[in-house]
Amino acid sequence: MNVTTIGIDLAKTVFSIHGTNQHGKVVVRKQLNRPKLLAFFAQLPPCLIGMEACSGAHYWARELTKLGHDARIIAPRFVAPYRKSSKNDDNDAEAICEAVGRPNMRFVPIKTEDQQAVLCLHRIRRGLIKERTDQINQIRGLLAEFGLIIPQGRYHARHRIPEILEDAENGLPMLARRLLNNINQRILQLDEDILAYDREIEAMARRDEQAKRLMAIPGIGPQTATAILASAPDPRQYSTGGKPRLGRITKRGDKYLRTLLIHGTRAVIAKLADKSDRLSGWARDLVERRGYKRAAVALAAKNARIIWALLMNQTEFKTQPVAG
Repeated sequence: MNVTTIGIDLAKTVFSIHGTNQHGKVVVRKQLNRPKLLAFFAQLPPCLIGMEACSGAHYWARELTKLGHDARIIAPRFVAPYRKSSKNDDNDAEAICEAVGRPNMRFVPIKTEDQQAVLCLHRIRRGLIKERTDQINQIRGLLAEFGLIIPQGRYHARHRIPEILEDAENGLPMLARRLLNNINQRILQLDEDILAYDREIEAMARRDEQAKRLMAIPGIGPQTATAILASAPDPRQYSTGGKPRLGRITKRGDKYLRTLLIHGTRAVIAKLADKSDRLSGWARDLVERRGYKRAAVALAAKNARIIWALLMNQTEFKTQPVAG
């Protein structure tokens, strides 16, 4: 079969395939069930294969690469402009086939199994943190029904909830006391689980030379370093006219990484008074001129650029003293 470019609309069981030859003529347009997909591609000559970033995309990209194909993953927002009519599996596959051949298309780096395993750890931990927050908010709301108020924040909850449950004179009915104690026990278990994951991430970062290099940057801890290495294995820049354009930090891309970067810079800004290096001086001046929030985002963007440079050039971060 004379096919050079293929778009796959990924699914759980049935996959839509759209393939063209070197002249752009459609030569294959079919649907395959899951067991037949790899067997179909095994009989084809090496092709450029595109697929949207979704659950399972990295797995299929790795498997197709093993068969000798050039598999590439595209963010869905870059595929949408090439869809010619209503959204369905066949039209999506055609749009992906068109998009993957564009010379200026941006692709998602294919992650290894180990990188995805690290991201599993981060996602599970993040889910547990959300669950703990929900449980704390629920117990605060339920206690408020009995006139018992707990300030916001898990540290307040950690101290006040046991006191309230043990106070026999606060008018809390026994049924409510028992039910709220059950919630509190779940919160305590979540604390232990999250701590165990934190320790695993810290141990992982200590074993990884790249992670240790990144953690030398102010505001970059084990969580941020390991998440970045698992999410962005191929640091790149986009340039025009020979001039690098790294851009500003935006709401595009990985929300989790952006959150970690900004939380890290908030910790840095809180301790600026004790620092005298050039980066701290720049951040301190920025806080005075633009305010705390803008400075935190700007420092996060600068850290992202520093991370890119360290990974690209395999260099070490060095604190620069203020010029005398």
